[in-house]
Amino acid sequence: MAAHLSYGRVNLNILREAARKELREFLDKCAGSKAIVWDEYLTGPFGLIAQYSLLKEHEVEKMFTLKSGRLPSADVKNIIFFVRPRLELMDIIAENVFSEDKHHSSRDFHILFVPRRSMLCEQRLKEQGVLGSFINIDEYILDLIPYDGDLLSMEYESAFRECYLENDQTSLYHTAKGLMTLQALYGTIPQIYGKGDCARHVANMMLRMKREFAGTQNQILPVFDTLLLLDRNVDLLTPLATQLTYEGLIDEIYGINNGYVKLPPEKFAQKKQGEASKDLPTEPKKLQLNSAEELYAEIRDKNFNAVGAALSKKAKIISAAFEERHNAKTVGEIKQFVSQLPHMQAARSSLANHTSIAELIKDITTSEAFFDNLTVEQEFMTGVDTDKVNTYIEDCIAQKDPLIKILRLVCMQSVCNNGLKQKVLDYYKREILQTYGYEHILTLNNLEKGGLLKPQTSSRNNYPTIRKTLKLWMEDANEQNPNDISYVYSGYAPLSIRLTQVLARPGWRSIEEVLKMLPGPHFEERQQLPSGLHKKRQQGENRTTLVFFLGGVTYAEIAALRFLSQMEDSGMEYIIATTKLVNGTTWIKSLMDRPESQMT
Repeated sequence: MAAHLSYGRVNLNILREAARKELREFLDKCAGSKAIVWDEYLTGPFGLIAQYSLLKEHEVEKMFTLKSGRLPSADVKNIIFFVRPRLELMDIIAENVFSEDKHHSSRDFHILFVPRRSMLCEQRLKEQGVLGSFINIDEYILDLIPYDGDLLSMEYESAFRECYLENDQTSLYHTAKGLMTLQALYGTIPQIYGKGDCARHVANMMLRMKREFAGTQNQILPVFDTLLLLDRNVDLLTPLATQLTYEGLIDEIYGINNGYVKLPPEKFAQKKQGEASKDLPTEPKKLQLNSAEELYAEIRDKNFNAVGAALSKKAKIISAAFEERHNAKTVGEIKQFVSQLPHMQAARSSLANHTSIAELIKDITTSEAFFDNLTVEQEFMTGVDTDKVNTYIEDCIAQKDPLIKILRLVCMQSVCNNGLKQKVLDYYKREILQTYGYEHILTLNNLEKGGLLKPQTSSRNNYPTIRKTLKLWMEDANEQNPNDISYVYSGYAPLSIRLTQVLARPGWRSIEEVLKMLPGPHFEERQQLPSGLHKKRQQGENRTTLVFFLGGVTYAEIAALRFLSQMEDSGMEYIIATTKLVNGTTWIKSLMDRPESQMT
C-alpha cells in the first residue's frame, strides 16, 4: 500500500511506520472492543497513515462521525474520540457522553487529541461536567503526513490565516515540532536557510528545542543536507495563478483531498451495447492519485498541453503489449504473457481513467471563459495595465461570476502592482459589495490584512524589478519538452521556486537586492553535527534539500521542484513539506469569513 513512499531519495515510509507504531500503542492501552468516534476532518489524513485493517487488528469494531446528539448503538467496551483540539468539538463530545451515561453505564471513554493536547479543551470538558468520565486523555502527534515519495503535508488548513490575520503562531510551533520529529528519524539537518518572518520564528523554535534536548542527540547520519523555510507571503502571486500542469488542473477544477479526487461519473461508466443510459452511475467516481500508479507518476507534472501526446504514446505501447499474445507459441511464452497480464490490465484501466480525466479537463481548458481568464492573468504577470480598473474583471462582476474567481483576479492585480491606487481599490470594493453582498466586507478586510489586496503606499512598484532579476516571465516557454520551471504556468516561473533554484546555485548573495524587496528577513543557520556524522559525499552524488512552505504550496510548485530534481546538472534533489496543499480557490476560501455564501 505505501511502497511508493520508499521509492524516492528519502524513505518516507520510516515516518509513516513511526506514526503507525504510536497509534497501535495507544489502541492497546484501551483493552477490549472499541468504537472510534472521528472528528470528520481527521479521517482523510489518518487514511494515509492507517487503513481500517490496522484498526481492526486492534479490536476496533465500529467507526462513527462525531456529531451532536446520541451516539449510534455499538456493543463495545471502549469509546475513543479522535479529535482536533477545538472548543466547539468539546461541546459535542460532552453531549455524546451525557447521552451514553444515561443508557450504558459500563462503557469506558477515551479521548485522543490530534496533534496536541489542549488545556483549554480539557477545561471546557470540566465545565461541562464530563472530564471525569475519560479514562485516557492523550495526544497523538501527527504533524507531517507522507503524501507521496517526496511530499509531506501537515494539512493544517488555517495556518496562513492564523499567522497573518490572527497573529497566532500555533501552526509554527507544530511545524517546528514536526521538523524535530523528522530530525529524530533522519538525522540533524546541518544547514538551515529561510526567508520571511514565520520562517525566522520556526528556525528559532527549532534551535531552542535542539538546545533543550542537547544531551539526547541521535547518532544518525543526516539524510538531508539543507532545510529551506519559505513563507507563503514572500510569494503571494503563485497560488493566485491558474495552475497548468495535469495534477494542478485536476486540483483547480475538482479538488484533490488527501490524495483522492471525486469526478463526475458519466465519463467513467462502462456502457454496454444496447444498454439504456438511465442506469448510469450517479455517485462521483473516487480515484486515488499518487506515484504508485505508473502512468500518473509519468504525466502528473507535465503541462496539460503535453498530456495528450503522452497518453496516445502510452496507448500504442499497451496495444502492442496485448498484441504480443498472438506471437506466444510455446508453453513458456504463453506462461510469461499470462504472468504479465495483471500488470497490463492495470495499465490499460489506468490509461482509460486518465484519458477520461484529460477529456473532462480539456472541455474546460478549451472554453472561451478559461482562455479569457488566463489571458488577463498573464497580462498582470507581465505588468500590462496593472494600475487601472480592468474591464474583464468589471464584466465578470457584472455577470455575477463566482466571487472567488473575482477575488483571485483582483488580488493578483494588486500583488503585481505592489498594491492598487486607492481610487481603483475603492471601485473594486464597492462593486464587489454591491453585487455579492455587504457581508463580504469582512473578507475584503482579511485579504487586505494578509497583504493580498492593499492600497499602494509608495509610488514605487518593485514587482517589475523582481520579475526581471529573477526571470519570472519566460517568453515561449516550451510546454512539450521543458527546459525551465516556467512551463508549469506556461510562461510564469513561480517566485518561490526561483528563490529555491538560486539558493542552490549561485546562492542568495547574488540576489541580495531582490531579497530585500520581498517581505521578512532572510537568514542562514548551521546546526552542529555530532562528530563522525559528517557526510562523505561520493563523486557525483546529489545533495538533498527539504523545502518547507509555511502557509501552503500548490501542485504546480511541487511539479517545478520535481523538474529541478530531475535536471541532470542541478546536483540537487528536493523533498517538499508544507502546512497545507492549496490552490487559489481553497487558499482564498480559508481567508473568507463566510465561505459558505461565496457562490451567492
